[in-house]
Amino acid sequence: MNQAESKGIILFRKDHKEKDMLVKIFTESSGKLMFYVKGAHRKNNPLTPAILPYTQATYIGKFNSEGLSFLNSAKFIHPFTHIQEDIFAAGFATYMMNLADAAIEDKVYDPHLYTFLYQALEMLDQEIDGEILTNIFEIQILQRFGITINWQECAICGRTQGKFDYSSKYNGILCEKHWDHDLRRYHADPRAIHFIRLFSQISYDKIHSIKVKKETKKAIRQTIDQLYEEHVGLNLKSKKFIDQMQEWGDVLKPR
Repeated sequence: MNQAESKGIILFRKDHKEKDMLVKIFTESSGKLMFYVKGAHRKNNPLTPAILPYTQATYIGKFNSEGLSFLNSAKFIHPFTHIQEDIFAAGFATYMMNLADAAIEDKVYDPHLYTFLYQALEMLDQEIDGEILTNIFEIQILQRFGITINWQECAICGRTQGKFDYSSKYNGILCEKHWDHDLRRYHADPRAIHFIRLFSQISYDKIHSIKVKKETKKAIRQTIDQLYEEHVGLNLKSKKFIDQMQEWGDVLKPR
Protein backbone atom coordinates (compact mmCIF):
# COMPACT_ATOMS: atom_id res chain seq x y z
CA MET A 1 0.00 0.00 0.00
CA ASN A 2 1.23 3.52 -0.77
CA GLN A 3 1.39 6.44 1.63
CA ALA A 4 -1.81 6.66 3.68
CA GLU A 5 -3.17 8.59 6.61
CA SER A 6 -5.81 7.84 9.21
CA LYS A 7 -6.98 8.77 12.65
CA GLY A 8 -5.72 6.25 15.15
CA ILE A 9 -5.56 5.36 18.84
CA ILE A 10 -2.41 3.97 20.44
CA LEU A 11 -3.26 0.50 21.81
CA PHE A 12 0.17 -0.45 23.14
CA ARG A 13 3.86 -0.16 22.37
CA LYS A 14 7.00 -2.11 23.12
CA ASP A 15 10.70 -1.56 22.67
CA HIS A 16 12.38 -3.14 19.67
CA LYS A 17 16.16 -3.40 19.60
CA GLU A 18 17.94 -0.54 21.32
CA LYS A 19 16.36 2.62 19.92
CA ASP A 20 13.33 1.46 17.96
CA MET A 21 9.78 0.60 18.94
CA LEU A 22 6.81 -1.43 17.77
CA VAL A 23 3.57 0.50 18.22
CA LYS A 24 0.12 -1.03 17.75
CA ILE A 25 -2.41 1.53 16.54
CA PHE A 26 -6.12 1.05 16.02
CA THR A 27 -6.63 3.04 12.82
CA GLU A 28 -10.01 4.22 11.69
CA SER A 29 -9.32 3.37 8.03
CA SER A 30 -7.45 0.06 8.24
CA GLY A 31 -8.14 -1.55 11.61
CA LYS A 32 -5.35 -2.53 14.00
CA LEU A 33 -1.85 -2.26 12.56
CA MET A 34 1.58 -2.82 14.06
CA PHE A 35 3.95 0.01 13.15
CA TYR A 36 7.72 -0.07 13.20
CA VAL A 37 9.02 3.26 14.52
CA LYS A 38 12.71 3.69 13.85
CA GLY A 39 14.62 5.77 16.35
CA ALA A 40 11.62 6.07 18.66
CA HIS A 41 13.90 6.60 21.66
CA ARG A 42 16.00 9.21 19.90
CA LYS A 43 15.91 12.63 21.54
CA ASN A 44 13.75 15.19 19.76
CA ASN A 45 12.05 12.55 17.63
CA PRO A 46 9.03 14.44 16.21
CA LEU A 47 6.89 11.29 16.53
CA THR A 48 7.37 11.04 20.30
CA PRO A 49 4.20 12.94 21.37
CA ALA A 50 2.11 10.97 18.87
CA ILE A 51 3.14 7.53 20.12
CA LEU A 52 2.68 8.12 23.84
CA PRO A 53 0.16 5.81 25.53
CA TYR A 54 -3.43 7.08 25.64
CA THR A 55 -3.13 9.28 22.56
CA GLN A 56 -5.20 9.79 19.43
CA ALA A 57 -3.72 11.42 16.33
CA THR A 58 -3.84 11.36 12.56
CA TYR A 59 -1.01 9.05 11.51
CA ILE A 60 0.76 9.22 8.16
CA GLY A 61 2.90 6.44 6.75
CA LYS A 62 2.96 3.18 4.86
CA PHE A 63 -0.03 1.04 5.91
CA ASN A 64 0.73 -2.52 4.84
CA SER A 65 -1.82 -5.31 4.54
CA GLU A 66 0.96 -7.83 5.27
CA GLY A 67 3.73 -7.56 7.84
CA LEU A 68 4.70 -4.36 9.66
CA SER A 69 3.57 -0.88 8.73
CA PHE A 70 5.77 2.22 8.99
CA LEU A 71 5.08 5.64 10.50
CA ASN A 72 6.45 8.76 8.84
CA SER A 73 4.67 11.56 10.68
CA ALA A 74 1.58 12.54 12.64
CA LYS A 75 -0.70 15.54 13.01
CA PHE A 76 -3.69 16.65 15.08
CA ILE A 77 -2.20 14.95 18.13
CA HIS A 78 -4.72 14.62 20.96
CA PRO A 79 -3.39 13.21 24.24
CA PHE A 80 -5.97 11.97 26.73
CA THR A 81 -4.30 14.02 29.45
CA HIS A 82 -6.38 12.95 32.45
CA ILE A 83 -5.98 9.28 31.53
CA GLN A 84 -2.23 9.74 31.19
CA GLU A 85 -2.04 11.32 34.64
CA ASP A 86 -4.53 9.22 36.64
CA ILE A 87 -3.77 5.58 37.46
CA PHE A 88 -7.46 4.70 37.89
CA ALA A 89 -8.50 6.19 34.55
CA ALA A 90 -5.48 4.54 32.90
CA GLY A 91 -6.54 1.18 34.33
CA PHE A 92 -10.03 1.39 32.83
CA ALA A 93 -8.66 2.75 29.52
CA THR A 94 -6.13 -0.07 29.19
CA TYR A 95 -8.79 -2.71 29.85
CA MET A 96 -11.16 -1.26 27.24
CA MET A 97 -8.34 -1.03 24.69
CA ASN A 98 -7.36 -4.64 25.45
CA LEU A 99 -10.96 -5.72 24.90
CA ALA A 100 -11.07 -3.91 21.55
CA ASP A 101 -7.78 -5.53 20.59
CA ALA A 102 -9.06 -9.00 21.51
CA ALA A 103 -12.48 -8.57 19.89
CA ILE A 104 -11.37 -8.31 16.24
CA GLU A 105 -8.46 -9.59 14.17
CA ASP A 106 -5.68 -7.26 13.06
CA LYS A 107 -6.16 -5.37 9.79
CA VAL A 108 -9.97 -5.69 9.99
CA TYR A 109 -11.81 -2.49 9.03
CA ASP A 110 -14.18 -1.63 11.89
CA PRO A 111 -14.84 2.13 12.08
CA HIS A 112 -17.81 1.61 14.41
CA LEU A 113 -15.65 -0.09 17.03
CA TYR A 114 -13.00 2.60 16.55
CA THR A 115 -15.56 5.34 17.23
CA PHE A 116 -17.00 3.41 20.18
CA LEU A 117 -13.55 3.12 21.77
CA TYR A 118 -12.74 6.77 21.07
CA GLN A 119 -16.00 7.92 22.70
CA ALA A 120 -15.32 5.80 25.77
CA LEU A 121 -11.80 7.20 26.14
CA GLU A 122 -12.95 10.78 25.53
CA MET A 123 -15.58 10.51 28.29
CA LEU A 124 -13.12 8.81 30.62
CA ASP A 125 -10.72 11.69 29.95
CA GLN A 126 -13.51 14.06 31.03
CA GLU A 127 -13.53 12.25 34.40
CA ILE A 128 -16.90 10.54 33.86
CA ASP A 129 -17.34 7.42 36.04
CA GLY A 130 -14.79 4.90 34.73
CA GLU A 131 -16.53 1.86 36.21
CA ILE A 132 -19.81 2.54 34.41
CA LEU A 133 -18.15 3.58 31.14
CA THR A 134 -16.28 0.27 31.24
CA ASN A 135 -19.45 -1.71 31.98
CA ILE A 136 -21.17 -0.15 28.96
CA PHE A 137 -18.16 -1.01 26.81
CA GLU A 138 -18.09 -4.61 28.05
CA ILE A 139 -21.77 -5.21 27.36
CA GLN A 140 -21.87 -3.66 23.89
CA ILE A 141 -18.60 -5.20 22.66
CA LEU A 142 -19.93 -8.70 23.38
CA GLN A 143 -21.32 -8.74 19.84
CA ARG A 144 -17.76 -8.54 18.46
CA PHE A 145 -17.06 -11.81 20.28
CA GLY A 146 -20.05 -13.39 18.56
CA ILE A 147 -22.29 -13.13 21.63
CA THR A 148 -25.81 -11.85 20.95
CA ILE A 149 -28.03 -11.58 24.02
CA ASN A 150 -31.67 -10.50 24.18
CA TRP A 151 -31.69 -7.84 26.90
CA GLN A 152 -34.91 -6.19 25.75
CA GLU A 153 -37.72 -8.55 26.73
CA CYS A 154 -38.53 -11.78 28.56
CA ALA A 155 -37.58 -14.73 26.36
CA ILE A 156 -40.83 -16.50 27.33
CA CYS A 157 -43.57 -13.86 27.24
CA GLY A 158 -42.01 -10.70 25.83
CA ARG A 159 -42.55 -8.70 29.02
CA THR A 160 -40.41 -5.54 29.18
CA GLN A 161 -41.25 -4.16 32.65
CA GLY A 162 -40.50 -5.50 36.10
CA LYS A 163 -37.72 -7.60 37.62
CA PHE A 164 -35.54 -9.76 35.35
CA ASP A 165 -32.73 -12.29 35.57
CA TYR A 166 -30.31 -13.61 32.96
CA SER A 167 -30.74 -17.13 31.60
CA SER A 168 -28.01 -18.88 29.63
CA LYS A 169 -30.58 -21.50 28.63
CA TYR A 170 -32.66 -18.88 26.82
CA ASN A 171 -29.72 -16.61 25.89
CA GLY A 172 -31.56 -13.64 27.34
CA ILE A 173 -33.59 -12.36 30.23
CA LEU A 174 -36.56 -13.92 32.03
CA CYS A 175 -39.18 -11.91 33.85
CA GLU A 176 -39.95 -12.75 37.46
CA LYS A 177 -43.03 -14.77 36.45
CA HIS A 178 -40.89 -17.15 34.41
CA TRP A 179 -37.82 -17.58 36.61
CA ASP A 180 -38.97 -21.14 37.26
CA HIS A 181 -38.26 -22.00 33.61
CA ASP A 182 -34.53 -22.00 34.38
CA LEU A 183 -33.44 -23.03 37.86
CA ARG A 184 -29.83 -22.37 36.81
CA ARG A 185 -30.46 -18.75 35.92
CA TYR A 186 -27.86 -16.33 37.27
CA HIS A 187 -29.86 -15.33 40.37
CA ALA A 188 -28.41 -11.89 39.75
CA ASP A 189 -29.38 -8.74 41.61
CA PRO A 190 -32.38 -7.34 39.67
CA ARG A 191 -30.81 -3.87 39.94
CA ALA A 192 -27.74 -5.15 38.10
CA ILE A 193 -29.87 -6.60 35.31
CA HIS A 194 -31.81 -3.33 35.11
CA PHE A 195 -28.64 -1.33 34.49
CA ILE A 196 -27.12 -3.89 32.13
CA ARG A 197 -30.30 -3.69 30.03
CA LEU A 198 -29.80 0.09 29.87
CA PHE A 199 -26.09 -0.33 29.07
CA SER A 200 -26.89 -2.59 26.12
CA GLN A 201 -28.69 0.25 24.33
CA ILE A 202 -27.27 3.54 25.54
CA SER A 203 -24.95 5.67 23.39
CA TYR A 204 -21.98 7.38 25.01
CA ASP A 205 -22.96 10.69 23.42
CA LYS A 206 -26.27 10.56 25.30
CA ILE A 207 -24.56 10.41 28.70
CA HIS A 208 -24.10 13.66 30.61
CA SER A 209 -23.61 12.38 34.16
CA ILE A 210 -23.65 9.02 35.92
CA LYS A 211 -24.71 8.26 39.47
CA VAL A 212 -24.91 4.63 40.57
CA LYS A 213 -24.69 3.41 44.17
CA LYS A 214 -21.55 1.56 45.21
CA GLU A 215 -23.39 -1.66 46.10
CA THR A 216 -25.21 -1.61 42.75
CA LYS A 217 -21.89 -1.18 40.93
CA LYS A 218 -20.59 -4.23 42.77
CA ALA A 219 -23.61 -6.28 41.69
CA ILE A 220 -23.19 -5.11 38.07
CA ARG A 221 -19.51 -6.07 38.17
CA GLN A 222 -20.32 -9.55 39.48
CA THR A 223 -22.93 -10.18 36.78
CA ILE A 224 -20.74 -8.96 33.92
CA ASP A 225 -17.84 -11.04 35.23
CA GLN A 226 -20.12 -14.09 35.21
CA LEU A 227 -21.17 -13.33 31.61
CA TYR A 228 -17.57 -12.97 30.45
CA GLU A 229 -16.42 -16.10 32.26
CA GLU A 230 -19.19 -18.13 30.62
CA HIS A 231 -19.29 -16.66 27.13
CA VAL A 232 -15.90 -15.04 26.38
CA GLY A 233 -13.26 -16.62 28.60
CA LEU A 234 -10.63 -13.89 28.32
CA ASN A 235 -7.80 -13.71 30.84
CA LEU A 236 -6.54 -10.13 30.59
CA LYS A 237 -3.95 -8.72 32.98
CA SER A 238 -5.67 -5.33 32.71
CA LYS A 239 -8.89 -6.86 34.05
CA LYS A 240 -7.07 -8.24 37.07
CA PHE A 241 -5.57 -4.80 37.60
CA ILE A 242 -8.92 -2.99 37.69
CA ASP A 243 -10.23 -5.66 40.07
CA GLN A 244 -7.29 -4.91 42.36
CA MET A 245 -7.94 -1.19 41.97
CA GLN A 246 -11.27 -1.62 43.69
CA GLU A 247 -9.45 -3.11 46.69
CA TRP A 248 -6.77 -0.47 47.15
CA GLY A 249 -8.51 2.41 45.43
CA ASP A 250 -10.03 3.90 48.59
CA VAL A 251 -6.54 4.19 50.09
CA LEU A 252 -5.07 6.12 47.13
CA LYS A 253 -8.00 8.30 46.09
CA PRO A 254 -7.73 11.88 47.34
CA ARG A 255 -10.02 12.78 50.22
